[in-house]
Amino acid sequence: MSLISRLWLPITAMAVVIVASNILVQIPINDWLVWGALTYPVAFLITDLTNRKFGASTARKLVYCGFAIGVLASLYFATPRIALASGSAFLVAQLFDVTVFDRLRSMVWWLAPLISSILGSALDTVLFFSLAFGGSGDPWMTWAIGDMGVKAAVALCALIPYGLFTGGQRAPAVSG
Repeated sequence: MSLISRLWLPITAMAVVIVASNILVQIPINDWLVWGALTYPVAFLITDLTNRKFGASTARKLVYCGFAIGVLASLYFATPRIALASGSAFLVAQLFDVTVFDRLRSMVWWLAPLISSILGSALDTVLFFSLAFGGSGDPWMTWAIGDMGVKAAVALCALIPYGLFTGGQRAPAVSG
């Protein structure tokens, strides 16, 4: 089974989340939050479910595909600065998420997705907001704080669909 045939759904979902988030991050809700904060954390759920089912190696391939598709599409739908900041933060944070998840996969079922998503989100938030908005005059530090709060809340809420998709069991060891 080819990579694309195995991963067409997660790749498509990842691309949609990235593009939507890059459009929505440009629209503030208030001084503490932008709309993209509500959509982007779903990327961690997609990565974690892929990691759980296919293993870290395949999850990394998903991240690379999502990165390429997301950056190219975002260059069209968002500003180049947003697209490049998003791509950089996405790649680093998602690869970090894959590594943390893989190290915690044999523990209680909810620990790997929760910890990897929160730590990956923190890394993503710092990188993205500083690269995308640093020096712009926008209230990016408060947006980053609000964004991280939402990402942590979504990481907790994402345990519900994660548990439903996985049956609430530990992630099995997967080679590759």
